[in-house]
Amino acid sequence: MGTFKLVESFVSINGEGRFAGELALFMRFAGCNLQCDWCDTKWANSADVAYTEKNVSQLADIAKSAADEYGLHRVTLTGGEPLLQNDIAELINALNDIGIDVEIETNGSVAIAPVAEKCKVRPEFTMDYKLPSSGMESRMCLENLSQLKNSDTLKFVCASREDLEQAALVLDRYKPVCKVYLSPVFGRIEPKDMVEFMKEKKLGRVNLQLQLHKFIWDPNERGV
Repeated sequence: MGTFKLVESFVSINGEGRFAGELALFMRFAGCNLQCDWCDTKWANSADVAYTEKNVSQLADIAKSAADEYGLHRVTLTGGEPLLQNDIAELINALNDIGIDVEIETNGSVAIAPVAEKCKVRPEFTMDYKLPSSGMESRMCLENLSQLKNSDTLKFVCASREDLEQAALVLDRYKPVCKVYLSPVFGRIEPKDMVEFMKEKKLGRVNLQLQLHKFIWDPNERGV
């Protein structure tokens, strides 16, 4: 049975993606293979971050307790980069076995197909495509764009006009079938300018989304 580096777990609403506004249990794991310029969870990626080792059974118990207490039916696995956790498919299967749906927030640099193939029920992937302002675009696993399904989400976090232009190019080139969101880096770009860009480029199948949790709580607050 695999063990996982759990930094924190908490119940809150999903702040973004297709499940925005819905209660979920978040399990945040330590470590990331990227260093995005505007990352808001860098603290969880540092080598000395505090974490607790939990096995699959212990994590499933946490999820079951949260489901019973709050009536939620979804767990969001996040980080860091959750796909770096060994035996992540084992955890997904265990959560599905107790009737809980699984969403994985992944940074787009790790292949999703190997994990999906090991799962009895395919999780719902919410995948970032890192744009130029992140400094990490060269690390994207481009084959992921053809692996995304209707039930998945592709998210472009934008900090500049250059980012928006690149997002439009990626969408035109790869034509993903999943739900697509543009999300502003908090405080770096005006959402109204993003709306004008969407109109200019005729992005009628793309959604603008603000991070709900940063409007409800302090943008730097953890565990929300």
